[in-house]
Amino acid sequence: VQLQASGGGLVQAGGSLRLSCVRSGRTVETYFMGWFRQAPGKEREFVAGIRWREQYYADSVKGRFTIFRDNAGNTVYLQMNSLKFEDTAVYYCALGSKPMIGVPNITVVYDYWGQGTLVTVSS
Repeated sequence: VQLQASGGGLVQAGGSLRLSCVRSGRTVETYFMGWFRQAPGKEREFVAGIRWREQYYADSVKGRFTIFRDNAGNTVYLQMNSLKFEDTAVYYCALGSKPMIGVPNITVVYDYWGQGTLVTVSS
């Protein structure tokens, strides 16, 4: 399974970006997908996740970011609005292929990861 993330770039504070994550390769059961981010010198942190029709968000992005996917389930998006300087990070998409109970907001429950796309927000 390959995950290809794209859509990052440089944007001014208050602006918007949409990240995409396309899944390809062998077919695996997809129970949930998510976006994480990692800023320089910091640990990777959960941003948003989607499982069936349920969406999950980190408190820091609630009301500003939206996670959604296409009908085929091969692409998951992260719409990011009202971007802040502190949103600057490399963003990673990930896929969980095993069922779990609870919010999929930790890295260990994800089995496949994309390569990351850099989002830089200028203040």
